[in-house]
Amino acid sequence: MSPLAEITRRYAPRFAEFAFEPAFTAAVDQHVAELRERLAASDPGLVPAPPDREILTDYALGFLDGLTETDWREPVGHDYAVCRLTAISWLVNLHSLIPPQRDPGR
Repeated sequence: MSPLAEITRRYAPRFAEFAFEPAFTAAVDQHVAELRERLAASDPGLVPAPPDREILTDYALGFLDGLTETDWREPVGHDYAVCRLTAISWLVNLHSLIPPQRDPGR
C-alpha cells in the first residue's frame, strides 16, 4: 500500500471530528495551508492547484520517518503530527491523489 493510501486509511476517519471539534478543524486547515505553501501547490487563483502526488508522497515519507525516529505514538487527542497527517489525508481525498485500485481478478 502506498504511503498516501495508508495515511488516508488511518486519518480520513478523523474528518468526522470536524463536525464537533472546531479547534481541530482550524488546526488541520492551517496544516493544509502550510503544506500547500511548502509543496509549492499554491496558485494565484481562487482555487488552489492540487499538490503533486509524488512530491506529497516524498514529504509524507520523510514526515513518517521523522515520527519513527522520535518513537511517536498517536495520542488520544490531537497533536501536531495528528493534525499534519490528517491534513495530508485531506489533500489526498480532496484532489483524488490515490489512483483507483485495480481488481486483481480482471
